[in-house]
Amino acid sequence: MIQCLFSFGSKMTSFEKAYMNYSQRLIVPSPLGDIVVQGTQTHIQYLKFAYSEGEKLVESIYSMDLSAECSTNCSADWSEQCRLQLQRYFLSQPSQASQASQASKSFEFDLPIDPQGTEFQQRVWQALGDIKHGAFASYQQLATAIGNINSVRAVASANARNPIWLIIPCHRVIGSDNALRGYAGGIERKGKLLQLEHHQLELTGDALINKKTKIVC
Repeated sequence: MIQCLFSFGSKMTSFEKAYMNYSQRLIVPSPLGDIVVQGTQTHIQYLKFAYSEGEKLVESIYSMDLSAECSTNCSADWSEQCRLQLQRYFLSQPSQASQASQASKSFEFDLPIDPQGTEFQQRVWQALGDIKHGAFASYQQLATAIGNINSVRAVASANARNPIWLIIPCHRVIGSDNALRGYAGGIERKGKLLQLEHHQLELTGDALINKKTKIVC
């Protein structure tokens, strides 16, 4: 169960987000790249991969020091559990032992979060939190879930502005045709995350994961 403290507020500019002053910061290595986690003493407000697949720093990482000190000196109440739960999440890689893979199938994060956004964005992010490990939803289904079937584009925009990846699982949202569509962390990484969660992708020969790649189950 995600311990969520939603904070409503005006929409922040890219500049404001890039230079937001987080009091706590943690860097967690993962098989898909380093993960940067930031927030207050009591709540996580930001979680993203440090680099996109093109080796470009993700938006608000520009202002931070990606040193080892950040990774080891975090004293937030959530830091140790966050590190442990991220490690547990990635145990579902196909290369791991069968027992570990089976244990991770029902895995859900249980961490205190406080994402910052508008009221509409908060509604979308709350709905995202209902998409459990091993499941996925379309943008249309997400719009229906928040009670506004005509808000697909706005839902997609809010999904793209999710500040807490993985815990708020924006990577589990796909097109109505089951195509991956897009992901700020990189489309190949999105595909690998869904594979990690035991989904199969429609890949033939030497084809690479791309935005048109579909989930088959």
